[in-house]
Amino acid sequence: MRAARTMTGAATAAAVAALIAGCTGPGSESRSDGKSVGGATDSTPSAEPLARLSVPSAYDPAKGWDETLAWVPGSVGTLPLTVVPDQGAVALMRVSSDGYTLRVRAVGTGEMRWTSAPWQPPTPVEGAEGDPESGEAAEIPDVTGVEQDGRDYVVAYAHGMRGKDALHEGTEVVRLAVYAADASGSSVKPLREIDVPVSADPGEIRLNADGGRLLVAWGEEGAYPRWSHAVDVATGTVTPYKDPDALMAQCEEAMVCNGSRIIAAAAEGPLVSVGSGGFGMPGRWFSDDVRPDGVSAKTGFLDSSNGEAYGAEGGRLLAHWDRAGRDGADADPVWSVHDVRTGRLQARVECGYEGVRHSVSGRSASRDYSVITSPSGRYLAAGPVAFDLERKKGICMYGDGDRKTIALASLRDDGTAYGVVEEDSASGSAPVVVQLDLADGAADGAAKVLGAGVEIPYLTDANGSGLFVTRDEAENVRVSSRRER
Repeated sequence: MRAARTMTGAATAAAVAALIAGCTGPGSESRSDGKSVGGATDSTPSAEPLARLSVPSAYDPAKGWDETLAWVPGSVGTLPLTVVPDQGAVALMRVSSDGYTLRVRAVGTGEMRWTSAPWQPPTPVEGAEGDPESGEAAEIPDVTGVEQDGRDYVVAYAHGMRGKDALHEGTEVVRLAVYAADASGSSVKPLREIDVPVSADPGEIRLNADGGRLLVAWGEEGAYPRWSHAVDVATGTVTPYKDPDALMAQCEEAMVCNGSRIIAAAAEGPLVSVGSGGFGMPGRWFSDDVRPDGVSAKTGFLDSSNGEAYGAEGGRLLAHWDRAGRDGADADPVWSVHDVRTGRLQARVECGYEGVRHSVSGRSASRDYSVITSPSGRYLAAGPVAFDLERKKGICMYGDGDRKTIALASLRDDGTAYGVVEEDSASGSAPVVVQLDLADGAADGAAKVLGAGVEIPYLTDANGSGLFVTRDEAENVRVSSRRER
């Protein structure tokens, strides 16, 4: 299941940053309760002409649909849409006078699959409205997809205070409203609502279902914060992970072990990135036993376990390993893909991108890039590191002094990938957008520069359609589907 990116990831590292951090325009200012003000309402797709978009050649700019989310503030950290790949559907969160609703549409045709009854999130925490003047992002209700035990779900969620009023302080929670992804009709009610206790500042909540269970994490900004709970959306059971450093026996044996993090949660347990190095699942497997060839078990002057869990997506883990050259000097790291549940190695590549940042307090919660996959899961990437998992081949697009770094942003099942050329941020120039063919097997994916103003898909669908996210003339978020030619 691929979520909105958080269909997953950003349109590009530069393009989505420009989109979600853009200036607040008419109709996109938010109240503290997250509802739109100034008379703005969400628009419904109609017979009006499609928005004019310049799209890559794989897509037909004249076939598809558009929908506007006028309630989304000008600066946000996430966008309230997600795909359900197995259903060929996209869920969008809308706002009305009596709450938030979900609209689930076929990605390619725009056909309405179902709509939800109005949903009431908890009262927003203090500061959730952000600061439009400084560009501080607002925290808004959101939606994500979960595939658990072979069934697809759509989950609306929001961070806020339960039971807060003039007489009560209330309890801080993340509220989850769980819907069956294959529901039908209108005014669909959630299968269940689940309140997960948290203690977080606005913007610190992160959700993923990359191991088969929903993981609700918080406590720091970044992809993998310090604290987390696993949620079984089928039963409502919440499993807390109070101290990640205490989960793995290898951490007990290390000289220093700070900053362990939960990367994903599976039915078998949590996937832990150990603060002293290494990763694995408690009582099941550890990274020492799944190392790629040519990688040593220990690294660094503390002789710590080698291996770093960079991120996960769709039941697969992307890992980074230190590697020594023949003369003892550091060589390019090894990147590898593993099965989350078993640790089994699926592919490897050598690539100069260093990955996770470290500090005296342990591993960082942040990642430069999201882990993304194509709809079928054949292709996986994070920034300049990509894999064709059917051919068990990796491709490195990290700069080598002459060739510039290419960061991937979205992937199609035919191996077509889209991304941007990374430039000096001080240059002030518009990002160079590129198209690549990962199926070609070339070292740089046979990169081709697209023309100025070409939009690249935010997400792709198994049937070939692409979702494009832009802002319209009024600075409202516009979601556009364009079909494959």
